[in-house]
Amino acid sequence: MKMGLSTSSMRRRGCLYGIVLVLIPCTVLIVVIGTDYTTEQSMSQRMAEFQMRMQYLESMYRTKQEDVAILSQYLRLAALNGATVSGGTSSTDGANVSLANLDMLDGLSPDSRSLIRNVTSTNRLAESLKLPTAFHFLPHLLDDSASLQPSYIESKKRQGVSIVLGIPTVKRDKQSYLVETIDNLISNMDEEEQNDTMIVVYVGETELEYVKTVAHQIRTRFASYIDSGFLEIIAPAASYYPNMNNLRQTLNDSQERVRWRSKQNLDFAFLMAYAQPKGAFYLQLEDDILTKKGFVTIMKNFALEKTAKKEHANWFVLDFCQLGFIGKMFKSADLPWLITFFQMFFNDKPVDWLLYHLIYTKVCSVEKDGKSCKQEISKLWIHYKPSLFQHIGTQSSLRGKVQKLKDKQFGKIPNFHPHRNPPAVVRTGIQPYKSYTLQKAYSGDSFFWGLMPQPGDLIEFKFKQPTTVRRYLFRSGNFEQPSDRFYNTTVEVLPASGNGSAISATLPFNVTKDGFLVVGSFNNYGIADGVIDPKIGKLKELRLHVNSDSQNWVILREKHYRMLDPFGSADMKSRAARALIVATGKQQQQQQQMGLAVPAKRLNSSLAQLRPRRRVPPSQLSKRSDTSPGNMVPPAAKPISARMTLHATNGKMMQTN
Repeated sequence: MKMGLSTSSMRRRGCLYGIVLVLIPCTVLIVVIGTDYTTEQSMSQRMAEFQMRMQYLESMYRTKQEDVAILSQYLRLAALNGATVSGGTSSTDGANVSLANLDMLDGLSPDSRSLIRNVTSTNRLAESLKLPTAFHFLPHLLDDSASLQPSYIESKKRQGVSIVLGIPTVKRDKQSYLVETIDNLISNMDEEEQNDTMIVVYVGETELEYVKTVAHQIRTRFASYIDSGFLEIIAPAASYYPNMNNLRQTLNDSQERVRWRSKQNLDFAFLMAYAQPKGAFYLQLEDDILTKKGFVTIMKNFALEKTAKKEHANWFVLDFCQLGFIGKMFKSADLPWLITFFQMFFNDKPVDWLLYHLIYTKVCSVEKDGKSCKQEISKLWIHYKPSLFQHIGTQSSLRGKVQKLKDKQFGKIPNFHPHRNPPAVVRTGIQPYKSYTLQKAYSGDSFFWGLMPQPGDLIEFKFKQPTTVRRYLFRSGNFEQPSDRFYNTTVEVLPASGNGSAISATLPFNVTKDGFLVVGSFNNYGIADGVIDPKIGKLKELRLHVNSDSQNWVILREKHYRMLDPFGSADMKSRAARALIVATGKQQQQQQQMGLAVPAKRLNSSLAQLRPRRRVPPSQLSKRSDTSPGNMVPPAAKPISARMTLHATNGKMMQTN
């Protein structure tokens, strides 16, 4: 019996040893192979990035070569003219005189000086061929020597980034989405991505006052980004455009549509030409889009991945959006192809058609069928899924055109993010729609969507314990309901000391009758952003105060910001912090039948005298129209997620990004 047990135990032990002996080599092999694969993949991406940088530098070198060639031709003409006017001096002598004056070019590189001397000394040879340039396709540019110079520019001359984002914008009859678009792009980049990226806004208008107005709006909101060189603004000279009333009518389009698409081609060409020397890649966007978090890193990695693969190394366009020309990324070295093509056929077809025809011309054979052509195009035009950009505007830049296109591959827009907020009593006199109450927004369970605010309405946050707030940020309205925002609304705080009047005597703040300090207000974009003066001290309450009547509802949309450590500590040296974040946003499915929510506390008696706010049944929600001038609400419009953000600390002011 013991012998049987011992034999069985030995067998099990032998099996165990055998398994271990098999598993250990396999595990080591897997680890080694996995490490090698990861290393190889990383090396491939580095090589691809090096290759892209080399292509970028080569394109810059070609540009310098063109400059030298033009200068050399100029000097040769000068030499010929000198020989002609020098009486008894021969051509050769004239050339020698000119060559003697080339000492002033010693500041150039040896190669450049050699090229200039060689070309200048060959003035006895036949005239060089003159290749076509932009002036051949756009002869009106010759009428003004400054036609290719920006009429307006805000730039720190930044160069050498990985990706340049180009945003063309023009005057719209209805709603402008430009500021919201820039804000969305910036907020979806981290600091590292911003350091390797830049945005160029192209204002495609010739009325300088309008251009300055747009630039002022951008600077008001993004001054620090302009000053750092991350954001640039340019506008073309009026002489850059031909007479738009003399264009050929093509594709049976109306004359207005021909003008619109022809101008767009020229706008894209100008913007691309300006952006080309600034980065290795160029991304074409529009002024009414939104994107996803980390989109810059995703695009760069995708580009390097495709470049590292032999079958895709010669890609021409990476497509990050299925709509029009949105989200199309190119190598900066390839932009001259596009620029020239757009200039040649600007009057003939829309810009997205021209892109297709260019690639078709490069790879498709007239002797093969459409299937073969499609396969060849797919090697140069590579799509990324899911899409990284979504079109959110409804009013096209073409007058009278309503644009409701959506990229179905973009996915759902993130709603709101739940946050841990400091204990507080929240209340408002603005009646919520359904269950979109302020309390649920504060707890991170939903978003706040209120009916038309009235004068005297308040949104109040009464802290259960006095709290030091270093910064506040409130955003109202969204892309689809841009007019649902706060108008003439102030941000007010009540010091824990309760002595607002005494504080206002030493600080430049107005004080209300009930002792609140007015520390800020909402701007024209529905945003209130500011810093609380540390001399105010801890706060007992913070509130939003509506000062005028509004014909619109109000939405507070969610926005991502870096917060302080949400876990507070009594130790002043621990740099602990609390983040007060009132999360507000929209539900993904508006079809969810949520019961009509009634705030815990009814409207107080002081607001009872205000005119009633109308409720709109869900069935009619998509049909309601904005009464504010200059805004239109698209059918089936839904509020996008929102949140109000406060940076709060216990007893010590903390720095955040």
